[in-house]
Amino acid sequence: MKPIYIDYLNALDIDALAMTDAEIIGAVEAGLVAQGNGRTVIEPRVHLEPDPSFHGHFNVLRGYVAPLDAAGVKIVGDYVDNYLHGLPSEFGILNLFDPRTGTPRAILDATVITDMRTGAVTAIGAKHLAKKSSKVLGHIGARGTAYWNVRLLDHLFDFDEIRVHSRRPESRDSFVARLAADLGKPVMAVADWKSCVEGADIVVEASRLPEPQPLLKTEWIKRGALVVPYGTMSAVELSLTDIMQKIVVDDWGQCKGGKFGSLRAHVETGRLSEATLHAELGQIAAGLKAGRQSDGETILFWHRGLSLSDIALGKAMLAKAAERGIGQRLRFA
Repeated sequence: MKPIYIDYLNALDIDALAMTDAEIIGAVEAGLVAQGNGRTVIEPRVHLEPDPSFHGHFNVLRGYVAPLDAAGVKIVGDYVDNYLHGLPSEFGILNLFDPRTGTPRAILDATVITDMRTGAVTAIGAKHLAKKSSKVLGHIGARGTAYWNVRLLDHLFDFDEIRVHSRRPESRDSFVARLAADLGKPVMAVADWKSCVEGADIVVEASRLPEPQPLLKTEWIKRGALVVPYGTMSAVELSLTDIMQKIVVDDWGQCKGGKFGSLRAHVETGRLSEATLHAELGQIAAGLKAGRQSDGETILFWHRGLSLSDIALGKAMLAKAAERGIGQRLRFA
């Protein structure tokens, strides 16, 4: 047997790549287009909860993207109390394989990949579903994925006003300071949900609730807005889907089952079903279904997170790393 090597990118390597906003969005959208064209295999994520007292769980995401000639598995831990230990809430590893032989090809730190690809899916959803004239962003949450939500959304829309609210003032203030410095524009920290959400053109809810609690009120959502809730626990009212002209998800297979997710109650009560679902985002990105068709449409986009987005971004990072001579090769066999 010939020697087998694995390409390895750790967190420092990925930081050295300095992936641009356009590179991140382009890679993830290519994966969504492949999904829309039926050229992917996505297995619904599974969860491992070692002990409820640990206040966290592992997500295991699996997928295959034919145009990229890659299969992948990502394991990511999601622990809400990690800030108490000076740690990010999420750690992850992405493994890529040859889909024809099962030969391992690469191992990548998936912590920042998770953050980047989540932000990219939020941004791509807004690209197709938000008003082109959107100028006010209301963002709930200040965890890792929140930074890339705001950064990549602002890359596309160049907002006049960005509002941020989160549960802990210290994380909110440091988050806002980082964003303002990186975006080169003012970012407002607000003290409550209503001030953050009311009247915004794009609303992103990425809260970290320990249990479901309807903190985002439907009456605050203005006509024509795009609402993107993706918190692990529901923070929205059941009536939210009643005001929507279109409901879009990233993958219906993952959204229709499982115990976690911001619209879980809406699925369980039949408010979100195959009959009320407009499309998966990949179908819109591939041009098979319509996105926003008028400024008056109020639209909801719920994404659970796709293995194919991790795979697509991981492949793009490996290609850039090869060009720049970044990373390591590990002898496997």
